[in-house]
Amino acid sequence: MTAGQSPPWTIIRVLRWAQNYLQHQGISEPRASAAVLLAHCLRCTRLDLYLRYDQPLSPGELDCYKRLLRRRLAHEPTQYITGHQEFWSLDFLVSPAVLIPRPETELIIEAVLRYVAHLPEGAAGRRILDVGTGSGVLAVVLAKELAQVQVVALDYADAALMVARENCRRHGVQDRVTLIQGDLLAPLAWRSAFDVIVSNPPYVPTWEWEQLPPEIKDHEPRLALDGGPDGLRAIRLLLPQVQDRLKPGGLLALEVGKGQAAVVARWLEETSAYDPPRILPDYQRVGRVVTAVRRPAGNNSALVDDRFLPIPDELP
Repeated sequence: MTAGQSPPWTIIRVLRWAQNYLQHQGISEPRASAAVLLAHCLRCTRLDLYLRYDQPLSPGELDCYKRLLRRRLAHEPTQYITGHQEFWSLDFLVSPAVLIPRPETELIIEAVLRYVAHLPEGAAGRRILDVGTGSGVLAVVLAKELAQVQVVALDYADAALMVARENCRRHGVQDRVTLIQGDLLAPLAWRSAFDVIVSNPPYVPTWEWEQLPPEIKDHEPRLALDGGPDGLRAIRLLLPQVQDRLKPGGLLALEVGKGQAAVVARWLEETSAYDPPRILPDYQRVGRVVTAVRRPAGNNSALVDDRFLPIPDELP
């Protein structure tokens, strides 16, 4: 570098600049945003950025990075900018047509796998229903983890089903996941019955949705988030339909919002159709997933392990 010349824009220099700039502009997670977007431009991993920290960027790479940073400055989520999100250690395609998968939704997968593991030999469920599949993460992961199952995945939005269909292809389960468009369980044949039913329905109260950060409120689909005045509108509609579709001894697993788990568990208990519901806490110790086993005739014992002992909805 000759006298008066600016130092080259190496990976480490541009990362530091971008992180500081995003932070000063009030963008959430500035360090992660800066690294994810640069790795996307350079078609490498985040680890590669630090292994190649002194590599200069070409003018084309810098232009690419600037375009992505401008989108992030408009509060567009990094997942929509890159088109990818990790879930259950798998890479999924995402778009503004679908909710960005969150780590707490993996608790539904854990609940189903633990339930199946405690069933008698040869009794593992063969048919799973995913209501409101979105990007298809639950349907895809369950199909991959349980090689013998057939999954039916429903969603109201055709654009979401297009994303889910591509994710099924990417992960090689397209032959065992059937995607159907419709409102809740309405499109199913009336005789359809399932061994396991899962759902991550919209559960954010409308007043809370209106106060969400712009990354969520202005970019993620409201249909997948807004659960009405108390956040429970979709769940109220879903529960009666699910009860008629779940086989005796079958498992229901629902993701719910903060403060909702005890309410939903009580509704299930009041039907007398299920063994005592269980609440699975997330890593913030908030009741996040409600599970219930459809009561077989003459059998009131649930096939679940000690992790599903009833707990208060909020813990100290």
